[in-house]
Parts: sequence; C-alpha cells; structure tokens
Amino acid sequence: MRRLPPLTAIEAFVQVARTGSIKAASQELALSPPALSRRIQALERFIGRPLFERRHQAVVLNADGERLLAQIAPALDQLSDAVEVMTSNTDVLRLRLGILPLYASQKLFPRLGELRTKHPELHLDIDTAAHLLSRLGEGLDAVIALARDIDPALYARRLDRNQVYVIGARTLIERDDPVVRPEQLARLTALVHRDMPDTFSAWRAAAGLGDLEPLAIDHFDSGQLMLEAAAQGLGIAFMHESHFQDAHDDRLVRLFDIAVESPYSYWFACRPRALATRPVKLFHDWLLATLAEPGV
Repeated sequence: MRRLPPLTAIEAFVQVARTGSIKAASQELALSPPALSRRIQALERFIGRPLFERRHQAVVLNADGERLLAQIAPALDQLSDAVEVMTSNTDVLRLRLGILPLYASQKLFPRLGELRTKHPELHLDIDTAAHLLSRLGEGLDAVIALARDIDPALYARRLDRNQVYVIGARTLIERDDPVVRPEQLARLTALVHRDMPDTFSAWRAAAGLGDLEPLAIDHFDSGQLMLEAAAQGLGIAFMHESHFQDAHDDRLVRLFDIAVESPYSYWFACRPRALATRPVKLFHDWLLATLAEPGV
C-alpha cells in the first residue's frame, strides 16, 4: 500500500484551508498554533511543495493547495461520516439550529418537507432566542443569522443580498393626503429591527435626505411583529425586499420607489469544526443548494 501522510496533517490542512487562519483552525482542533503549523509543514514536506501563501495574519491556498483541497476534502468528509455512522447509537441525526423567526416562516419552513424527504434521518431543534452567533458551540450547532458580516473565525456563507424597502399600510396611499413623498416621513413613526439598526440611516442617505428625521423610531426584535405593526398603521417598517415579497399581505405596500442596497444579509454560520459533523454538513449542503441566491 502506498505510503500516506499522517491523517492529523491532512486534517490540519483542511481546517486551515477552510478557515483561512492558523489561529481559528488551532482553536477548532484544540492545538497550539505552533503545533498546527508543524503539521502543515509536515504535509508540505511530504508532498514536496508549499500549499499556502503566508500573509499578514492570514494564510491563503496557492494553486497546489486549491487542487489538493478539492481532492482530499470530500474524502475526509466521507471518512468522518463513516466513523460517525459506525459510532452512532441511533438512526436519528439532530441539528440544533438558531434562526430568526421571520426567515424560518418565510423561507425555511415552506421547504422543510423537501429536506425531510431527502434526509429523513435529520431532525432540527429550532432556537429563535437572541444572540445567535455568540451561542455557536454553546447550545447551537449552526445558525441562520442576519448581519453585516461574520467573524472570520467562523465558517460562514452568505445566503442573499437585498434592498431596503419602506413598507407601510395600504391606507397610507389611499387616504385624502396620501404618503407619496419621503419628506412626509417627518410625520410618521419608523419601525426598525434591532438586528438591522442601520436600515433607516442607509435608506435616508441613499435617498439624499440626510437631515430627515421621523416622528419617532420604534425598535422591534421580531420581523413578523414589525410587518403586523406596519399593516395596522402603527408606523412604517424599514425592512428587506424579500420580507415584503414573501409576506404576501395585501394590507402592505412599498412606499417610495427608491432603490437602496441593504448593508445586511442572511448568513449560514457555524464553527469550522462543526462543518465536519454529519448533521451540520447535510443541512449546509441542502440549504445552499435550495435557498441560497445564485452568485451571492
């Protein structure tokens, strides 16, 4: 049998390649950074060529590293899956998923039947409490979070890009003095999600209305309640185009045809080591194939 490099060196290589960081990979593998670096160097000596470009506070795969990762990462994942199946005492795989309620109801739940059909062994424990990203590894295996960007120590994939929409009750455009000009916001309450605090300021800047102030700004931690409050005429919501489109609520309308790119996106995130576990990998692969927007 042809001689192979140590499995620990291969595992170290894949982890560093996926995280782009010696520090992050060493934390996931419970090694010191020097010990992890020695494993990478051992693999490079075995192969006879460097696999990374060393940059300040980061390591980036070179062409040889990219080629090696493409060939051995799937094999390492299959090996991990095989060991997990053999050592598991149950036919049920369980994933503890943190998710915002609005994304769950609008995007995820309508497609969960497809996931159950494809992977009947995979079951989800849903957690909608706050501070999703900070609880990874401490009660949560993976999250779908709304954020500007994600800590580079985590594995993350962007799921969408969106525009900020100003969403209000249909009655606002049907009354005797319809709301048709942005300046009229000075007489209205703005509704802003706590996870998207800059939506109003981003929209205001793009609209060229830097001095505009609403009557008040009310903060919510529930997108569903924001939409309901807007439909009830309690204020106008600064949310995403997808939130409006997927609500399918005839009581709501988009106000002002002003295109503003949102600074926020939905992200799938987990600790890099968690991606090697079968429940997280099954859900990750299905999610990206099913719900991630192309080209994000």
